[in-house]
Amino acid sequence: MSKAGCKLIASAKQALAYACGEISEGCVAHVPEAVDVKAIRASLGLTQSQFSARFGFDVRAVQDWEQKRRQPERSARILLTVIAREPEAVSRALVLL
Repeated sequence: MSKAGCKLIASAKQALAYACGEISEGCVAHVPEAVDVKAIRASLGLTQSQFSARFGFDVRAVQDWEQKRRQPERSARILLTVIAREPEAVSRALVLL
């Protein structure tokens, strides 16, 4: 087997081990450079006010992001990515008891 083939197999094994929760080192989180806030909000069927209240964003920030007047900062892009994929998990984590 070629050197490239060996690297591909090793990478695939590492990805499988990560996906199965067997390892957590050596993996890098991908933080998107841009997030479509309007699409995320629309997919949840929420108004800007509802989206802001549910996930703790300032409504003006949401408006600015959707109108492309501002880009969410890195930490907001991370949270928005999680909201896009697992909105209920974020809601559960933010519920006040």
